[in-house]
Amino acid sequence: MDFIDQLRSLAARIMNTKDIIQTEEATKNAMVMPFIQALGYNVFDPLEVTPELIADVGTKKGEKVDYAILRESKPIILFECKKCGSDLNINHAAQLFRYFHVTEARFGVLTNGIVYRFFTDLEQPNKMDEKPFLEFNILDFKEQDVDELKKFAKSAFDVEIILTTANELKYTRSIQSVLSDWMANPSEDFVRLVSADFLAGKRFTPAIKDQFTQITKRAFRQLIGDRINERLKVAMTPESNPAIDAPVIQPTTEQDTLQVITSPEEIEGFHIIRAVLRDVVTPRRITMRDAQSYCAILLDDNNRKPICRLRFNNTEKLVLGLFNGKDEEKIPLANIDEIYSHSEKLKAIVLLYIQQNEIQKAE
Repeated sequence: MDFIDQLRSLAARIMNTKDIIQTEEATKNAMVMPFIQALGYNVFDPLEVTPELIADVGTKKGEKVDYAILRESKPIILFECKKCGSDLNINHAAQLFRYFHVTEARFGVLTNGIVYRFFTDLEQPNKMDEKPFLEFNILDFKEQDVDELKKFAKSAFDVEIILTTANELKYTRSIQSVLSDWMANPSEDFVRLVSADFLAGKRFTPAIKDQFTQITKRAFRQLIGDRINERLKVAMTPESNPAIDAPVIQPTTEQDTLQVITSPEEIEGFHIIRAVLRDVVTPRRITMRDAQSYCAILLDDNNRKPICRLRFNNTEKLVLGLFNGKDEEKIPLANIDEIYSHSEKLKAIVLLYIQQNEIQKAE
């Protein structure tokens, strides 16, 4: 099984069990140990993975790091584990800071079994940075995340190779964070910059600021939506790799064809739903039809088999529409990831369609 397939399998198990994990010890056993195992390390060999490695720090004696991955009897990666669902902030990494300073390990990992934050010493030698250079979410990862994580696998581990990319990853994350903030809430300086050519010396009044702030936000969304759709069209051409599992996005009417823009939020929601339903149906059977007011997610591209509707046109008010027969239950979402909270309902809807189809065949 490929590394990415191992991660997907682990993600599916964690999705089904995370709500019943109540303790730190259970988090280690059910989530962290399988994660380390997926990286190729034998968690049952104390010469390779040592639980509760003692790391004395000054007058503090007998302190223990939750897991240490060893190579030639020396620690190379340290893991500090928190209970599933716990927040992961720098205050929770105090022990990891101390362990990092007194061992030869160049990498420390702070995790709650779902999110893994990787630290090193880019700022000052032998002093762990306060910000991670890599963050991996087992329930929400992309192929590029897997490529970076794979560098920590036993078969590929090379300190120098990881460190050469760590600095770039750190700055990339920071720039992405700034761009993300600009997309959601562009600053006044940024709006001034992008609108300067159009205003041609006019005063940047509060009214103009408000107008161009909204235009800038809309332009960001449309630009990203267009780029995503372009990539999907390329992936769906006959010359493309047939292994690429791209979503099928169909506008609902000819009029919609000219006015519908599939947003990044809708694409992300679509892929989350595919991931949730892969346990009960092949992802290729899940399709999307975009419209002006919502994105319909269908089974077998059949309007008579609606699974849900993504009402994401107003990104400040996300709504998930779940179907029970012909009725639609509209559920407000705080963020797109909350779709995962409705996994069982989504599966039940699809299983009902499958059951109905089997009954029709039997008749």
